[in-house]
Amino acid sequence: MPNIVLFSGSSHQDLSQRVADRLGLELGKVVTKKFSNQETRCGPRRAGQGRGARGARLRGRAGPCACPDHLPGRPLALPGRADPAPPPRRRRCAGRAGARPQPEGRARAAGGGGASVEIGESVRGEDVYIIQSGCGEINDNLMELLIMINACKIASSSRVTAVIPCFPYARQDKKDKSRAPISAKLVANMLSVAGADHIITMDLHASQIQGFFDIPVDNLYAEPAVLQWIRENISEWRNCIIVSPDAGGAKRVTSIADRLNVEFALIHKERKKANEVDRMVLVGDVKDRVAILVDDMADTCGTICHAADKLLSAGATKVYAILTHGIFSGPAISRINNAAFEAVVVTNTIPQEDKMRHCSKIQVIDISMILAEAIRRTHNGESVSYLFSHVPL
Repeated sequence: MPNIVLFSGSSHQDLSQRVADRLGLELGKVVTKKFSNQETRCGPRRAGQGRGARGARLRGRAGPCACPDHLPGRPLALPGRADPAPPPRRRRCAGRAGARPQPEGRARAAGGGGASVEIGESVRGEDVYIIQSGCGEINDNLMELLIMINACKIASSSRVTAVIPCFPYARQDKKDKSRAPISAKLVANMLSVAGADHIITMDLHASQIQGFFDIPVDNLYAEPAVLQWIRENISEWRNCIIVSPDAGGAKRVTSIADRLNVEFALIHKERKKANEVDRMVLVGDVKDRVAILVDDMADTCGTICHAADKLLSAGATKVYAILTHGIFSGPAISRINNAAFEAVVVTNTIPQEDKMRHCSKIQVIDISMILAEAIRRTHNGESVSYLFSHVPL
């Protein structure tokens, strides 16, 4: 059986490291920079030259995490461009699968201001997974992902899986006005043309985006991790009510409410224009209850902050917001700081370290164990349905 080869793009090195740790892998470096004309170059490099990249190779099936039905085995990991100064990380699971270090690769700036991605391991015949989230400099990160996919594909890897925790352009999934693009479909086409054989993502803004692809797509859910956080961190959760800030999230909140055995409510909003809400109508009784707003993403946070005010004025005792993807652009942080939230909880599909330094209300749920287990199960040909309702240990 081929090895797992795990790469990381530049968008979220910390999440990639956590996934590698949970798979028992040693993560190394592969650096991507730009030419002076802003083009990105990606290419392989022989191992054993210079310094910078590290890797670990393991043969056979991917090793077990601490959850049921895991089969023994061993994978390999290599990352992409690291953050400029990534914090030191404890490799909690490294060595559990018996990793052995491989020769180093090197990151080198090219002439004329350009640079290249240098991969210190052969991927011929290997099962490649590339982790790149659709956040930060989205267009640069998307292009980097496409180039990495193509580089691995033409280097004769047996399969290339793009692990995209936050799918880029997911909100442009339909024509909402004349002559508007369907950018999510375009991204799907680009990933397929680049050579991706499989996509793993989390909480798509619209689940029908899976139908834009002609390759398999596994849309994982943060819901099990969210349920666990609610039970462990909100003492009054049995007296809570789950609230959707818009009608489109009704299915999401009813699922969580059913599993907690509590009631749900929703807020109908009307927009004058993008990121600006005209008015809100609350449907449901939140009086004397802890209100938990649940949504898939928050950008400028105008919606959830207005929703929090609406819930408090309707008699809610406390308001929490739980979001899968915390984009937090523009005035988002100042709005959260000024809003009456007990906490705004997000997953780490998008890096949040900088936002947390400026907002004490932001808390993070780690979903690296879900991605790591999805990779392990995909590599070993197992079902990922277990992850739709359970959090792997």
